[in-house]
Amino acid sequence: MKKTLINVLKFLLFFGVGFAILYYVYQGQQKAFQAQCDLDFVTACVAEGKSKVACEALSKPACSLAEKVVNDFKTVKPFWILIVVLAFLVSNVSRALRWQMLIKPMGYVTTLGNTFWPVMAGYFANLALPRMGEVVRGGLFSRYENVPLEKSLGTIVTDRAVDVLCLLAMMGLAFVLEFDILWNYVRENAFGEPTADNAEKSNTLLWIALGVMLAGAIVAFVFRKKIIAKLKQILSGFAEGLLTIRKLDRPGLFLFHTAVIWLMYYLMTYLCFFAFEPTATLSHASSLPVIGLAIFVFGSLGMVIPSPGGMGSYQFLVTEGLMIYGLANSDAFSFSLIIFVTITVCNIVFGALAFVVLPILNRGKGV
Repeated sequence: MKKTLINVLKFLLFFGVGFAILYYVYQGQQKAFQAQCDLDFVTACVAEGKSKVACEALSKPACSLAEKVVNDFKTVKPFWILIVVLAFLVSNVSRALRWQMLIKPMGYVTTLGNTFWPVMAGYFANLALPRMGEVVRGGLFSRYENVPLEKSLGTIVTDRAVDVLCLLAMMGLAFVLEFDILWNYVRENAFGEPTADNAEKSNTLLWIALGVMLAGAIVAFVFRKKIIAKLKQILSGFAEGLLTIRKLDRPGLFLFHTAVIWLMYYLMTYLCFFAFEPTATLSHASSLPVIGLAIFVFGSLGMVIPSPGGMGSYQFLVTEGLMIYGLANSDAFSFSLIIFVTITVCNIVFGALAFVVLPILNRGKGV
């Protein structure tokens, strides 16, 4: 009972963090959207022959960002969303096949269904609590394949270690291709002096960052011994996981599936551009595929914050990234929600389906 209550409290905190960030992002975008609406109203008024002073004194219409987002969702092209879902499935089939390769050296022959569906269930669990997905994934796999849980979790550590390296490689590639643009963004928002346009945002982010750093410092000091021990365990597992790749029968195939996984991850962002007219027709000096890579990196960084699927932080960073490339605030925010909702629905639908399919696939095995 106590453990259940703790998990419920963790979930509420987890969801609360994500909702708070999303609410902050929405309020900021709503303010910017209203300001643009006011400017458009005054511009149209002046075009009718009235003075600017008279136009500014008139009562301006209230503009709802929420209403715009709903209308933007109605304009989304289903074909491209289906292609994004297909890329999602292909990436996870490759992840399941790659996982089988990590398990095989331990002497276990597994089925694709019993590796694919636990991966789906893990994504679903991660929406409830951070890192819960690895435990659920390993537990389901161990149950249906009769593999000891500690061995199952060990292979997941390897799987995640490779993903960390791949994410760093994607970030490095994005910075190489878009160094000037991305570095200017980092410099202006992290080190630069606030301008009239970003002063409020910079101050708010500064206080949030300071609050997080202070809370982190207090927690780190109080639990320093446990944290140091945990870090040593994580680094040891990371190194051990990477070393096990040398024992694979076909390391080339392992690298192939790794490339497929991360290519599909990138394509899920890039292809979603074509589902929404403002991103499909985005014009910039950088090519659309390169912009897609940069936005993919922004979104991946947004997933680092412990909130359901990166809720809030994902929208903030994807919106910020698209604005760098000249997309209007409101359109950038709508796109961030379109792709976020698409992937989250995939995680929920296929994750929930895993708990139905796995017992059916393993009927008669005595589990």
